[in-house]
Amino acid sequence: MSARGSTGGKRPRGKGRTPAPDADDRVVRESIVATAEEIRGSVLADRPPELVFPVRSLRNVKYDRDVGYFEILGQTSRRTLSMNTVKAFAQTLRMMCLSKLLVETDDVATKRDAYYQSKNWGEAKFNEQAESDTVMDDIEAMFAVKGVSREQLRFVPDEHGGAVAGPLVIIDRDPVTGEKVETDCSRLGTGAYSVPVHVEHLKFRTKAKFILAIETGGMFDRLNRHRFWRDANCIIISMAGVPTRACRRFIRRLSDACRLPVYAFVDCDPYGIANIYRTLKVGSGNAAHINRFFCVPQARFLGVTPQDIEDFDLRDATHKLKDVDVKRAKDALKNDPFFRSHRKWKIALNKLLKMGVRVEQQAFALHSLNFVMEEYLPAKIANPKKFLP
Repeated sequence: MSARGSTGGKRPRGKGRTPAPDADDRVVRESIVATAEEIRGSVLADRPPELVFPVRSLRNVKYDRDVGYFEILGQTSRRTLSMNTVKAFAQTLRMMCLSKLLVETDDVATKRDAYYQSKNWGEAKFNEQAESDTVMDDIEAMFAVKGVSREQLRFVPDEHGGAVAGPLVIIDRDPVTGEKVETDCSRLGTGAYSVPVHVEHLKFRTKAKFILAIETGGMFDRLNRHRFWRDANCIIISMAGVPTRACRRFIRRLSDACRLPVYAFVDCDPYGIANIYRTLKVGSGNAAHINRFFCVPQARFLGVTPQDIEDFDLRDATHKLKDVDVKRAKDALKNDPFFRSHRKWKIALNKLLKMGVRVEQQAFALHSLNFVMEEYLPAKIANPKKFLP
């Protein structure tokens, strides 16, 4: 498995240096080489080589409240080299080769980069990016048992990981010189710090009391413009919908490093609860092999809750639940291990279904534009014990 062969003879443009590998890089390289040697051994022994992947679905996970996230069980799928699988097998090995080269040259590739890199692979090239994304996910799942994530394989998403503001200093490094770079998130004017796609090397300094993870960019901008984080002494982070891997990992690392509680502030609808919040807190079935890295088990649900609709008189700002909302809520109650294990969530979701409505974060503007930060959030933050799990 030579580096040159992995990219059809063209090495990616790197930084012109080969730094000493860190521990993560060594694990990645050793894992790839060991897998290649196993395949080579099978071929020499005249046995069909195979690759083994964990099954990624809710059927193959368990949820233990003490652990705090979805854990993957033992179901696996096997890809054995045959006439029918030869192309997928070759594509998997080529993608592993590309990862090894990226580690050795201290470089990264986006999903789109990897797709176009395959155009050098002859008959093993991908016709659509969905094909290369699937193979990349397979490789991550295969190596996740060794504690390796996709980012450590040097494959990064195209999108960044959210926005951050508040009393937090982030210590980064210059990617070329290695020089330390500090960013004070309280001194960015009307802007915010943009979470990078790779966050493992970041360090933090803060005296904040908690992290407020916010679903929408609009709500984040309002709280940042009015310096809510200063009054509440908190760090605010925009998740912009379902949080990206980088955003979840950033929140997890910040919370762990600085021992900060995490409060989630999302819309009161089945999507906000069962997709956005659930993914932040415990992960998902499809990503069960990496949930231990990217979920935030210490997160609690500040709101908006079904009870808030009554307590804060939001009835006139609600919208009727759509059929897809009802289906999502019922599915969560019936099939999701997280919601099934928490009585308080069963009560909340059933209450939402009975009310037949949903409400957004911005609904508090019914009372006044700044009601959310002058009344709602202070009232909720004063009673964290009442937060949903």
